[in-house]
Amino acid sequence: MPEGDTVWQAARRLHTALAGKVLTRSDLRVPKFATADLTGRTVLDVTPRGKHLLTRIEGGLTLHSHLRMDGSWKVYANGQRWSGGPAHQIRAILGTADRTAVGYRLPVLELIRTTDEDRAVGHLGPDLLGPDWDPDKALENLLRDPARLLGEALLDQRNLAGIGNVYKSELCFLLGVTPWLPIGALPADRAVHLPALAKKLLESNRDRPARNTTGSNSTGRGTSGRAQNLYVYGRTARPCLRCHTPVRSADQGDGSRERPTYWCPTCQVGPTPPPGNAKPRTDHRRTAN
Repeated sequence: MPEGDTVWQAARRLHTALAGKVLTRSDLRVPKFATADLTGRTVLDVTPRGKHLLTRIEGGLTLHSHLRMDGSWKVYANGQRWSGGPAHQIRAILGTADRTAVGYRLPVLELIRTTDEDRAVGHLGPDLLGPDWDPDKALENLLRDPARLLGEALLDQRNLAGIGNVYKSELCFLLGVTPWLPIGALPADRAVHLPALAKKLLESNRDRPARNTTGSNSTGRGTSGRAQNLYVYGRTARPCLRCHTPVRSADQGDGSRERPTYWCPTCQVGPTPPPGNAKPRTDHRRTAN
């Protein structure tokens, strides 16, 4: 699932493949930009911003993309078979003399002026993996609405940029509270450490092929033969790695989108959904990407 660490890795791959090279092929397969031709221009850099990718191109242009749930950028050498999905899922092709970057299932793809990047990403809070990271500002943003549910506040990229559904569930576990706790009810000693903990998780995973929040060997297996890289995410009905209580799951959302959420009913305190998987509702604004 693309989150801040995944996007950081994608930006690094694209930057390594394209930066400083002249485009020999350009194909943007979205109606608004289908006639745009970038061939002959040099790629200047590829920069991640939260969950967004900014590919800056000679002439003051930026190709802005967002992976959302299942988008991806793949890089291929000349002659290598493309394997990111069927051809009809390709949204962008950027080719150089020796590499081709192919964007699959990109829900957001737009060509904008580099001077207008703020229009695409200016709403984002401090980037957990970016040079603008500011833990005090991130905490201030999170606590601005004390009644908002912690899980929803963490996903809102206007508060801090880079957390997705996996890190939301894992952070709440490490904080010892449920994602349905109003963020204003988070004990002060835990709240003050929340930004640093989030940054530590993403930074420690940005160079890993497999995401790990438990500190165990990323290829290690438990007695059940299952990987133990994550404390609760994706572990419904399996034993908590700390207390062995079965992990629970339910949907959580702000009215715009429901996301599967995981927690340990023993290790985490706070409100939980009522029986029947009914979700607590709020009237807060939609969560920004």
